[in-house]
Amino acid sequence: MTMAATSPAPATARRLSGLVKAGPFWLAVPGLAFILIFFLVPTVELMSISFFDKAGSLTIATYSKITASSVYLRVLSTTFSIAFQVTFWCLLLGYPLAYWLSGMPGRRQRVMLMFVLLPYWTSALVKNFAWLVLLGRNGIVAAGMEKLGLPGGDALLFSRATVIFAMVHTMLPLAVVTMMPTMNQIDRRLTMAAETLGATGAQAFWQVFFHLSARGVATAGLLVFVSSLGFFITPTLVGGPKDTMISQLIITQINQLQNWKFGSALAVMLVVSSLLTIFVYDRLFGLSSIAGESRRGAADGRWRRFGLAVTGALGRFFAMGETFARRNLRGVSGRGVLSAYGWLVVTLLLFPIVGVIPMAFTEAEFLSFPPVGFSLRWFEAYFTSPVWVSATLRSFGIGFATAIITVIVAGFAALGLARSKSRLSGLAFLVFMAPMVVPPIVIAISLFYLFASLSMIATDSAIAIGHSVIALPIVFVILLATFKEHDWRLDQAAATLGATRLQIARRITFPMVKAGLVVGFVTGFLQSFEELTVALFIGGGLKTTLPKQMWDDITLSVNPRIAAASVCVLFVVVILFAAIEYFQRPKGGAARR
Repeated sequence: MTMAATSPAPATARRLSGLVKAGPFWLAVPGLAFILIFFLVPTVELMSISFFDKAGSLTIATYSKITASSVYLRVLSTTFSIAFQVTFWCLLLGYPLAYWLSGMPGRRQRVMLMFVLLPYWTSALVKNFAWLVLLGRNGIVAAGMEKLGLPGGDALLFSRATVIFAMVHTMLPLAVVTMMPTMNQIDRRLTMAAETLGATGAQAFWQVFFHLSARGVATAGLLVFVSSLGFFITPTLVGGPKDTMISQLIITQINQLQNWKFGSALAVMLVVSSLLTIFVYDRLFGLSSIAGESRRGAADGRWRRFGLAVTGALGRFFAMGETFARRNLRGVSGRGVLSAYGWLVVTLLLFPIVGVIPMAFTEAEFLSFPPVGFSLRWFEAYFTSPVWVSATLRSFGIGFATAIITVIVAGFAALGLARSKSRLSGLAFLVFMAPMVVPPIVIAISLFYLFASLSMIATDSAIAIGHSVIALPIVFVILLATFKEHDWRLDQAAATLGATRLQIARRITFPMVKAGLVVGFVTGFLQSFEELTVALFIGGGLKTTLPKQMWDDITLSVNPRIAAASVCVLFVVVILFAAIEYFQRPKGGAARR
């Protein structure tokens, strides 16, 4: 009787002990505290503003005002419509490119992937500034359309189509780089086996390869859609009044009208939209798939049968097209068409980046492509301007601080989760990924609200913390993958031979994970170096970073000095990409293979 009465207590204690006894998991606690203090608490506090009136009573009057106004409903509809269209085009255009890249050998794939990622890591300000010139009434695209006899060349800017095009250009590399790890893990011999069993090339692709890569496609769609919801630079610069998105309204309400309650309500609607998207994704695929893990059950059953039916129908449809092509288009191979498509898309991705370089060397007072004459006067104007030099140096300083913070915080957290078997690891992973699914505009406003109460507005440290919150998820994912790929048996073998922990870390662990740490450091720096929203709010108009200074000049007075600044930004990005390639390059015999 006594034993029966007391037996549940030890069982409960063992369960709690298993939950709390996390081992290496405790390395993630500082990172979780960082996320809690500088992300979760400020975000919840910001969103709570919209639910209380001046007397402190609970109210939904602000939301009633939003739903009662056709203007705000139209902006919400525009935001979702643009995000859906951008996601659709990124997946449609990005999948063939990712498939083409995944079939390349290691070093060539890394080099080509850098060409794809270069536009992504180049500031959105630089790209949209280039589109303003290239797609302008007197731009090279309009001139080319005129020579071909195509109408509409003088009305390319400030339209919905241009906004979607520019956003797809920005988000396409993200879709590609998200789909590629899944494709790289697929054994291409599976499609060959399907063909030996009687399937056509199209059927083997759709029913084998595409089916296995579907989770990567869904993850890319999730990240692109959530990121697209928070865009404000592209619709502001190349869109018209009818293309206003919700982030632009938030900036107007808080920065210009000082209406925190209304801005908070709009931020809540933006965050809820992201969470609903994530909920749907979790029901279909499971959030663990973002980390490269599979989850059975959620995507099985009806959705799995539906997916198989769709891919089967697509396989049969494209098999008919494959038969038609073989009969009527002899000499044209599918591999050649895919290669031509890949090079075309990569060229288009690099087009605005390469196009902005000659603009910086013009001798004219205005921007044009091709430029007028040749001169270094605008570089001289850039390097002799105290405002521009100060903004550039501040961006470098904040960028390095952000990179150090994110690598340390994310590094310990990734190490802890990679080696931990605690039940809390899955929850901790979701917490570290949370800033990625909340639009940066919401994070910036939340931190502004927090730092205003701490008298930290217009300080470099506040901007660095804000940049670290935004950069932390992607650096964490990079380092988590790095530590998971490390063979920890090497460390154990060194320990059995008498090596100390310091010797193991210095001679075994660090050399093996050094490339991942460098990639994480560079990623954190680039996230900070091109980030605008945090500096826009937390800088307080006094601490100007390079993106903030470029934003001010683009919106107030466009001149070739902005092109000179853009070239300097490109130079920094290219140098850092070269560093990544150098540290990722296989050494010794692996390089020869």
